[in-house]
Amino acid sequence: MTGFARVRRTVEQGELTLSLKSVNHRGLDLHFHMPPEMDSLEAAIRGVLKTGVVRGHLQIHLSFARTAVAGEAPLNRALLDAYMRAFREAAETYQVSGQPDLNAALRIPGMLSASTAGAGGELPEEVSQAVLELTAEAVQALNAFREREGDATMRELRQRCENIRGLVERIEQIREGAIPAFQKRLRDKLTDLLHGAGIDPQRLAQEAALLADRSDIDEELVRLQTHATQLEAILKSGGEVGKRLDFLLQEMNRESNTILSKTGGLGDIGLTITELALAAKSEIDKIREQSLNLE
Repeated sequence: MTGFARVRRTVEQGELTLSLKSVNHRGLDLHFHMPPEMDSLEAAIRGVLKTGVVRGHLQIHLSFARTAVAGEAPLNRALLDAYMRAFREAAETYQVSGQPDLNAALRIPGMLSASTAGAGGELPEEVSQAVLELTAEAVQALNAFREREGDATMRELRQRCENIRGLVERIEQIREGAIPAFQKRLRDKLTDLLHGAGIDPQRLAQEAALLADRSDIDEELVRLQTHATQLEAILKSGGEVGKRLDFLLQEMNRESNTILSKTGGLGDIGLTITELALAAKSEIDKIREQSLNLE
């Protein structure tokens, strides 16, 4: 399910900004975009995210706008010194003439900032703890966003269930005229084959009844109506519904296909039933598409 959240927190060393963006995915797929010095926190951040997010392709963007020390330029001198030494050593080793490009050096990630690492190159505990707390806050904001979208999606799915039930009721009303349609179709075919010879009305009725029985869609309509009711009950029950809907939607689609295959050749009645069954299939397909976004 799609969602977005952005949260900020100020600590003594600067300002942390964390944003989460999710789109639909079968599992939980996490992609991190963080400053290199915070890579050590990835496992802990993953743990926090997994407590609140079950599925989705999740983009995690973490940035840290550091506060410059008074009287000093926001320059990572240690990193610049290492860059200059490496440049000169490489130039001497490979006998390459030239001077270091300061503009290129300043574009190196982390160059224009004071180091936030404490002794041993580790992040201060305050910063690490703030990142994890910020992650938990972002997960809450993301889920609030996703819940609002989920409520809207549920309302749409319930409406589509109601639409399917309405289509089934219309098909049930129309199919009452199917036997006269079968009789007319048989009469026309027999008249053409017998070149005008007399037709036994009783035999015609029997044949029409047999053909109607083979093309009867009563069971399919009952099952389709029942499935639509079950689907709405699942939606109302809440919880993780996305995967539970898949099998039920397959069955509904199968019933619709059977209705279409049984009602061909009935003239206007068949065409009307076909249009209604196709409309039901369209509603089922739209429910399937939306259900992929539900957890």
